[in-house]
Amino acid sequence: MVKVRILGEEYLLRTEASVEHTRAVADHVDRTIRAILAGSSTMETQKAAILAALQITDELFREQRAMDVITGDMRQLASDIRPLLPPAKRGEDTGGG
Repeated sequence: MVKVRILGEEYLLRTEASVEHTRAVADHVDRTIRAILAGSSTMETQKAAILAALQITDELFREQRAMDVITGDMRQLASDIRPLLPPAKRGEDTGGG
């Protein structure tokens, strides 16, 4: 169990993640909500939390797409390099026995 604080409210979270990770996540949520609230003097906290969830999810999706591009590039590079490696390094059967 990890105790975190978001917008002055304490939450006791049950998680398998480390205390440091959990607190860093809560801090990011807190900062994001506060930034949204700072931009509007009349916004309700619940609406700010929903907008923060949308913003954080957008960040996640963008990072996932970037990782997909990097993974594709790495696979292509591995495919391009494989023919240049000696047979033993390519994972091919050398016919020896």
